[in-house]
Amino acid sequence: MPVTVRSFAKINMGLCIGPRRSDGFHDLRTVYQTIGQHDILRLRIERGSGIEIRCADPRVPTDRSNTCYRMLERAMPDLGARGRVVVEIEKRLPVQGGLGGASGNAVSALIALELALKKRLPPGERLRIAAEVGSDVPLFLIGGTVLGMGRGEDVYPLADLPSAPCVIATPEIGVSTPKAFADWDALLTAVPTGEAVPTSSGQAHESGPGYGAGGATGVPARRAHGENPQKLTPSEPSDRMLRFSREVSAWLSSVRSTKSKGRLSGVPARGRGRAEILLLDLVRTGIENDFEQVVFPQYPALRDVKCALEKAGAAYASLSGSGSAVYGIFRTRDAAARAATKLRKQGIPAQATVTLTRAQYWKKFQVSS
Repeated sequence: MPVTVRSFAKINMGLCIGPRRSDGFHDLRTVYQTIGQHDILRLRIERGSGIEIRCADPRVPTDRSNTCYRMLERAMPDLGARGRVVVEIEKRLPVQGGLGGASGNAVSALIALELALKKRLPPGERLRIAAEVGSDVPLFLIGGTVLGMGRGEDVYPLADLPSAPCVIATPEIGVSTPKAFADWDALLTAVPTGEAVPTSSGQAHESGPGYGAGGATGVPARRAHGENPQKLTPSEPSDRMLRFSREVSAWLSSVRSTKSKGRLSGVPARGRGRAEILLLDLVRTGIENDFEQVVFPQYPALRDVKCALEKAGAAYASLSGSGSAVYGIFRTRDAAARAATKLRKQGIPAQATVTLTRAQYWKKFQVSS
């Protein structure tokens, strides 16, 4: 009997890139947020031995380079799994889209195997194996709103906020994450560090976070073609990492305060509610996705997509990971649906969805067994 599960996507609510480490990775600070878009995975155990990955999308590898393969290869001995494990991936998420599709697939394969065997690895062992497979794999073992540190694999569950409407735009562009990191390193060495990055308000980071005239917008989409990249040079990586951590810490304090006052109870019928404001409070701290500084000049069409989301009414818009997916957060589901329709009319693939709380993530995870 096959086990069928969903493999949800994520977006990054800010992503701060720190210094390159001796192991070749970069220190990161980010807030992951799982969303409703997903792939479908079907796993079954047959007679024989080994692992077989099947996917109709030719861009998805089916050999040992596939994240599902690597996850199962590590987990099967610990679970005492025997037989041939066959995984069918129904790909709905973009490949190289910055939505964590392959990483989510790996976690879904692991949990589907556990369900098929009616066994479960200890939580610490799950996280250890996930971190070996990929930097953003462990977040999918938590779901909801998750703080990512280290190279992204050191994960901590944050306050579980009610769902918020969002639109995910997925242009037909593949962005290489290794190249994006290399471009970031080149940007850092191009000119001396210590110069500030303008925020959406036009102020420098060093003088405090900016908010922008139309709400929080991260790195503004209006940065034009041909701007001198030297003007975007970040300040010292360690200083920027510290600022990011402080902003998230301050936001968490506000969430705890709101919860203690009993106001986190959903969005009231009369328009905006505190639950919606709490999520936007995080991005209004001024946190940004550093990848925008190197990806947008390489792929101007992605900056145009962000601009289109802002014009369609997004309260906040940003590149997810290194892209190419760009998302926008909206205040109502109707507004998100209208924006997605508007983008599609402009030739931009887009879909309205919602962010998922941790409880929603796990409730919707399993389809059948």
